[in-house]
Amino acid sequence: MKIVEAHNISFRYPHQATPSTPTSLGVAAGDCLLITGESGSGKSTLLRCLAGMIPHLYHGELTGEVWIDGLNSVTTPLWQLAERAGLVFQNPATQMLTFTVADEIIFGLENLGLSRTEISQRLEEVLTLFHLQDLRQRNPQSLSGGEQQRLALAAIVARRPRILLLDEPLSMLDTTAVQEFISYLAHIIAAGTTIIISEHRLQEVAHLPHVRYLHLDNKHLSRNDYHKTPPPLPILPANGSLHVRHLQVGYDQTPILANLNLDIAAGEIVAIVGRNGVGKTTLLRCLAGLQSYAGNVNVGEKPAEFGLVFQNADLQLFNPSVREEICYHLPHIDQELYSWLLDLFNLHRYEETPPLLLSEGEKKRVALATIIMQLPRDGLLLDEPSLGQDNDHKQRLVRLMQALAQAGKIVLFTTHDLALAAQANRLILLGKTGIIADGSPHALFQETACWEQVGLTLPAWFYINEEISPK
Repeated sequence: MKIVEAHNISFRYPHQATPSTPTSLGVAAGDCLLITGESGSGKSTLLRCLAGMIPHLYHGELTGEVWIDGLNSVTTPLWQLAERAGLVFQNPATQMLTFTVADEIIFGLENLGLSRTEISQRLEEVLTLFHLQDLRQRNPQSLSGGEQQRLALAAIVARRPRILLLDEPLSMLDTTAVQEFISYLAHIIAAGTTIIISEHRLQEVAHLPHVRYLHLDNKHLSRNDYHKTPPPLPILPANGSLHVRHLQVGYDQTPILANLNLDIAAGEIVAIVGRNGVGKTTLLRCLAGLQSYAGNVNVGEKPAEFGLVFQNADLQLFNPSVREEICYHLPHIDQELYSWLLDLFNLHRYEETPPLLLSEGEKKRVALATIIMQLPRDGLLLDEPSLGQDNDHKQRLVRLMQALAQAGKIVLFTTHDLALAAQANRLILLGKTGIIADGSPHALFQETACWEQVGLTLPAWFYINEEISPK
């Protein structure tokens, strides 16, 4: 008996010319289905169908049938489907409804009609499981991306659905949080929970029990040759090296960064890695001039001028089409650069599409192209740039960073993707007390002590892939 069944389902959003590729599947209770596919291949759409959100919350043309624990997804009210299947969105910020972490978890439990005693027990259980005890009174919108992802997972897990649908649940989690969550998934699969998960970090989920694979192949996706030489980047000459001195910043009288000092030379590609909530995003916002701080941030003798790509691309997309977004407020459009960026990020077919209707990975690429077209003087700041990106697009991202570095720009990015961090010239480990280690990725990946100091663990698969040994 299959607890989730889909028969030739396909969905076309109003803005799409072609529907998703018809898909059929069946998943038994206690099984784990891993959905793979390129960015934009329809993984999130499939999960929305399996949760019943399509067609109840998303307009478009649905064909085929979906059965969720014996209930038809079209004829059954969404609230009944939600009692059986819980979906964690790819962008956790879009499912935050309340003003405190505790209330976010409680809200779903109250809708199940549970007693106060049961609600209290489940609340404490998931706060502990996802290390959210100290954040229970924080506003969800003030959390880091990784903390928001842990909260979204906690809120769904607390409901104990028979079917757990996860849309890239590991993308914003640090390596320690990933290992803890994978262990938890293995536990609930053994207890009979059905897991359907979409994820690009395949090494992390490949060893879950009873795992099967479904690869989505969208034949309408095109891939362009990103190896062709980029056009000369007509970016204003940089002033030189970045100098950060005695940087201090905090929220609600809680220090986040204290007396931080940092130097980055022109042409360097630098990765910042650290646990969720240590201030990686805050540092980038300070360097971009979007966050007030004490201290000095200069490039040469002038204030820094960087372009920043947010972790949540939704926050910087607002135009009615991809073309208008990328070319927004430009007095002159460099057509050669514009065309190269469309090729690099496979955005040609979306030029007239509203950017907020794209997949999370596609939105991220639009935001990145938009910043590059603005020609930032000193360089580029990227907050979790690999979110939603398949391996092909990660390599395209590296190609762009290398082109910027060759033009003398500073490229600084935060990431939990260790394979991407390995592509940098330099790696910085950021802890609660500031910079713990700073050096070449190859050297730091061999020093387990500094990783332990920041509370991170390197997975075994990474040592194998990088052909290094821990010390």
